[in-house]
Amino acid sequence: MMESQPEDIKARTFRFALQIIALVEKLPNTISATTIGKQLIRSGTSIGANVEEATAAHSKSDFVYRMNISLREARETLYWLRLLDASNILPPTNLAGALKEADELARILGAIVSSARGKRKT
Repeated sequence: MMESQPEDIKARTFRFALQIIALVEKLPNTISATTIGKQLIRSGTSIGANVEEATAAHSKSDFVYRMNISLREARETLYWLRLLDASNILPPTNLAGALKEADELARILGAIVSSARGKRKT
C-alpha cells in the first residue's frame, strides 16, 4: 500500500494562488474591498512565484533569500485575510480555508528557511 506523500510546495503554492484569485473575485465592488483585494492578489500569488524562483536558485544563499521572500509574502497574505475576516467584507465561511492554508504555508516556509539556514528548531 502506498503512503500519502506531502504535496510539493510548488504545487501547493500554485493551488493557493488560484484559491486567492477565486476569493478576490467574490469581493464586493467597494473601495475598501478593492484595495484589500489588490494587496491580497499581489501577496497571495507572489508566494508561489518566489518558490518557483527559489527552486532555480544559483546558490544556497539565493535559495534562502527567495524562500524568505515567500515566507514574508505568506505572512502578508495572512494579514490581509485576517483583515477581510475582521471587517466582515465576506462571510467567514468564504475565508476559513484560505486563512488555514495561508497559516500552514507560512509555517512550512518558515521551517524550510530555518532548515536551509541550518538553524532548524527542534
